[in-house]
Amino acid sequence: MPGHTVHSQSHLGGLPMNLFITIWIWIRRLIVACLTSLRGSIGRRQNQNSFLRLCRRQPATPHRWFHAQPKPKWVQHEIIRLKALMPQAGCRTVAHHFNRRWKSRKQMTVSKTYVADTCRKHQYRILEARRKLKHKNPRPIPRNRVWGCDLLIKTDQHGQPHLALAILDHASRACLRLQRLSDKSSWTLLHELVQAVKRYGRPQFIRTDNEAVLVSRVFRFGLWLLGIRQQRIAPGCPWQNGRVERFIGTVKRELARESVAGEREMTRTLWEIRTWYNHDRPHDHLQGRTPVEVWAGIDVFAAKPG
Repeated sequence: MPGHTVHSQSHLGGLPMNLFITIWIWIRRLIVACLTSLRGSIGRRQNQNSFLRLCRRQPATPHRWFHAQPKPKWVQHEIIRLKALMPQAGCRTVAHHFNRRWKSRKQMTVSKTYVADTCRKHQYRILEARRKLKHKNPRPIPRNRVWGCDLLIKTDQHGQPHLALAILDHASRACLRLQRLSDKSSWTLLHELVQAVKRYGRPQFIRTDNEAVLVSRVFRFGLWLLGIRQQRIAPGCPWQNGRVERFIGTVKRELARESVAGEREMTRTLWEIRTWYNHDRPHDHLQGRTPVEVWAGIDVFAAKPG
């Protein structure tokens, strides 16, 4: 009609266009979802059927485990030897010592599991190796050729630590120096070493561990001036300086029985232990003789003439 604006709206079967589009979108989504679900179920069923056919055609093969190559025989012998030398050490410690020694030399390493299995299987061999090491007579060497040097610490009744130096002759097992030190310096150690050289002569070698004061430039320069060659043991291998280590163990055992109250008592106790060790204590590896008798070349068991 004239004077009025007529808004036309499209109809499809009596339904507005917007409502028809919305219904069509939902129907389309429902169809897509049904087709996707049907395709997934068909795929899973095909996979199951193919797996069943594969199982029927091919019999199941047993699983193959990877077996590492066996270690050489010398590795087993070295583990047994290290365990015999360090009976209180754990498997991890033994493995660390083995790897530090043989990784660069022969490119060979072991794990703590291998060490544990070896020690468990060869307990009797370890005990036998310990027995042989304990009763093995060392190779005879000339007197005053090699000296062993090491430090020990003793705490007195007041909790004050006292440092002492021990010097031992390898051939006679004689304690050449067992002296309390005022401080832990290279100059103090060189002074005590010079006193021992003045009294007993100059050795060809002196064997020490890798403590900082024993490998310092001052200490090594002093040894060069004295004409003494230094033998440094491998890190973590105290048995390479076993004579002085065994002597320090004896000294510590005797010091544990004494009550040390100060510096004077410490010096006096060390002097008494050194006198007892050199003159009164027979040594098994010296065939029952004392270190002083071996140093002087006296054989008390030899038949006397007449």
